[in-house]
Amino acid sequence: MRGKNLKVRLLIGAAIALFFIFKRCSQQEVNPYTGRTQTISMSPDKEIAIGLQSAPQMAQQHGGLHPNNEYQALVDNIGNKLVNNSIAKDTPYQYEFHLLADPNTINAFALPGGQIFITYALFSKLDNKDQLAGVLGHEIGHVLGRHSAERIAESEYWQGLTTAGSVGADMGGLINGIGQNTLLTNGRDDELESDELGVLFMLKAGYNPEEMIGVMEILKTAAGPNRVPEFQSTHPDPDNRIEKIREAIEKYKNQ
Repeated sequence: MRGKNLKVRLLIGAAIALFFIFKRCSQQEVNPYTGRTQTISMSPDKEIAIGLQSAPQMAQQHGGLHPNNEYQALVDNIGNKLVNNSIAKDTPYQYEFHLLADPNTINAFALPGGQIFITYALFSKLDNKDQLAGVLGHEIGHVLGRHSAERIAESEYWQGLTTAGSVGADMGGLINGIGQNTLLTNGRDDELESDELGVLFMLKAGYNPEEMIGVMEILKTAAGPNRVPEFQSTHPDPDNRIEKIREAIEKYKNQ
């Protein structure tokens, strides 16, 4: 009887796994802006809705919006210039740029659909407008690259396989661990893709992409000598990013 139950569980687990494998295959599509094939389970309208819904909470977590209207206007002007002079303007996304009041957390991030944030802690360390353009261009790259939507779809896939493994052979934990490692690796690729797109956006808008290297130096200094090794991080090491940025500058500077 126990053997029969195990066989039934294995069949159910296999059926669940096949369902999510076929579902993932059906969600493959080519990003028209990057040319990369991705797993995407939502429409751009859904991405926009998620970003708009999450934006107030994200701002609240970082002390709200910065009260200096002049600083906010600078962020808006540079962000919009990057969008309007690049392929970003041809996307369905609604780009909005927010300067957060947080004086301690050196960070910038993008939500699905075009909501882009930079903390005052990072803003205050930038030396010039070109470096600000580098930060915002990188975040626009995340939106255009649909990285959040891709991560959501991949998470759904691995959660499905985890369920299948749990039902079929008590292997859910192992499969989930494999999935998490895969997502971390893809996250580093996302950062490098966004760096390259940021270089392209800067050049199109008339900014000096060499200043992105200065931003990497700021991030490296902020991380300190005990920064997390690259293989344990969702972000590439700043030194590796600098090398890739230089390659992107050579690639696009004469186009």
